[in-house]
Amino acid sequence: MNEFFSMVSQPSVCTFLQFLILLPILAGVVLFAIPGRFIKAKGLFALAISLITGYFTISLFSSAAQMVALERSAGMTCTALFGKNLLQGAESFLTLTVDNLSKLIILFISLFAILIILYSIVYIKKGRVKNYYPWFLITMGCSYGAILSDNLIMFLVFWGILGITLYKMIPGHNEESSATAKKTLILIGASDSIMIIGIAMVYRLTGSYSIDAVSLPTDNILSLTAFLALLVGCFTKAGAFPFHTWVPDYAKDAPASSSALLPASLDKLLGIYFLARIIMDIFILNEWMRLLLLIIGVTTIIGAVMMALIQHNYKRLLGFHAVSQVGYMILGFGLGSMIGVAAGLFHMINHALYKSGLLLSAGCVEYRTGENNIDELGGLSKAMPVTFAAALVFAMSISGVPPLNGFASKWMIYQGIIDYGSQPEFASKLWVVWLGLAVLGSALTLASFIKFIGGIFLSRRKDAFEKVHEVPALMWIPLAVLALFCVGFGIFATNFIVPKLFMPVSGEFQFTGFWNSSLVSLLVIISIILGIIFYLILNFKNFRREDSFIGGERIQDQTSYATPEFYKTLGEFRILSVLYKKAEEKWFDIYDLSKRFVLWLSNLFSGAHAGVLPGYIIWVCAGLIIMLIIMI
Repeated sequence: MNEFFSMVSQPSVCTFLQFLILLPILAGVVLFAIPGRFIKAKGLFALAISLITGYFTISLFSSAAQMVALERSAGMTCTALFGKNLLQGAESFLTLTVDNLSKLIILFISLFAILIILYSIVYIKKGRVKNYYPWFLITMGCSYGAILSDNLIMFLVFWGILGITLYKMIPGHNEESSATAKKTLILIGASDSIMIIGIAMVYRLTGSYSIDAVSLPTDNILSLTAFLALLVGCFTKAGAFPFHTWVPDYAKDAPASSSALLPASLDKLLGIYFLARIIMDIFILNEWMRLLLLIIGVTTIIGAVMMALIQHNYKRLLGFHAVSQVGYMILGFGLGSMIGVAAGLFHMINHALYKSGLLLSAGCVEYRTGENNIDELGGLSKAMPVTFAAALVFAMSISGVPPLNGFASKWMIYQGIIDYGSQPEFASKLWVVWLGLAVLGSALTLASFIKFIGGIFLSRRKDAFEKVHEVPALMWIPLAVLALFCVGFGIFATNFIVPKLFMPVSGEFQFTGFWNSSLVSLLVIISIILGIIFYLILNFKNFRREDSFIGGERIQDQTSYATPEFYKTLGEFRILSVLYKKAEEKWFDIYDLSKRFVLWLSNLFSGAHAGVLPGYIIWVCAGLIIMLIIMI
């Protein structure tokens, strides 16, 4: 990979990249000094900063791949600001990578930041999240820094700060949201600690912190442990099994804009980006590690979507789907082929598009109704037509309905799995299992989004929501833009999007079969036109509507049947009922299991403090013996 980079020292390039990272961070720090009553002005300022950085990311996307060392310019900047070089000795860690992968990710970070800030100007009100815009800008700047960092220590600094901003962008106004914020911080912080161990082991084995200079085979216990340690950080940030449990809670308790920015888009981009770096640059995986990734991928897909099916809170439902879709990305990378890597990256971008759109749509519904339970909603399609149309596009995209973008990336994953079946590895002999579970996950996703769309927008509208109307333009414009991206990325997937954006990262490959996204889109459009023509010719508009007539009483206006009720039968199956019960008891929540273990251990040790002097003497002696054994 080294041949694709050239070390450059032009001041313009260095200044440009420093500006891209530091501008949002410094602007965020400045916003801390502005009182909260000027929240709209702070939002407009944040929007201006995001537009400026967006312009620079577009310019960077068109630049050549290169490695940029910031030693000299960073030292000069520090000297100019503080009178002396405070970075003395640390300058060698300031190396940035500008390659096809990093350029792709920062481009979409800018897109999501601009759209979500635009949405937030109306959605975020005073007191909802303390210092929302400062933390937003710091998140954006640190995301750029993490993506562009070639040095693992520099990467870890930005990555760690992002864990703090994730914690700060959820309000702690009640006990439930405070518990969610604490859970998020502990899980992310614990995974970061494990990542530090992995990075230390990589340095021990290679003597380098440079991502570009490292290439470790996973054929010994040390490199394998380092790989698993870094994998924990990726999976926790992205929200993959078994480190996923913070994502549904965060989606439920955080503002929709915070959820759309972090678990839905930026955290997925960062987590899967680092997974790509681990697999493509840092480590050379053996077949058993690929098998591990495939198992985790399908487990994440099926486990999370099964939990989504029984949810009544629509934000929590979307949180579980944010977890489920990560499984497809891991599945693509686990294949190890060029089409698999391209499909994993493509699905990463697609997921960020439609999942951030879904969470923003949920925020629109919450903004107008103040309700989070699907059972209490219904019939909002006429009252909120733009939100409904956008949410329908996002729901069909995530469900893999052609010709939208979710179908395009999932189809590539299916093709990659079929091609993988010809490999001599043990995992490849199970290709039918991987394919069947991936397709099943997509079908179950469609089933759960029938509940989402039907329960919120298509069922009978309640009297309490008769006066509900569409959200302001600043809130629905981001939805419309994201929906257009979903349509465009689906229609032009094989002819433009994949060859121009993802093949430069994964390498050139040929699509198998006769599938062509433009052809599929044309056939779908023809089908819709024919359906409209038949509808008009056969005059289906002439139909009669009658009220229910039971026992001489007309009761349709007084009765309703909540859409989620149809899904209750899932929990009544013998095997599923047991699993759902265990899930309610948090048997699959690694945070809750760890908390129980720590409390049990604490009680065990506290029982030893009986106040009896001989007991304390025994403990002291036992400790001394253990220390001597270790020292010997």
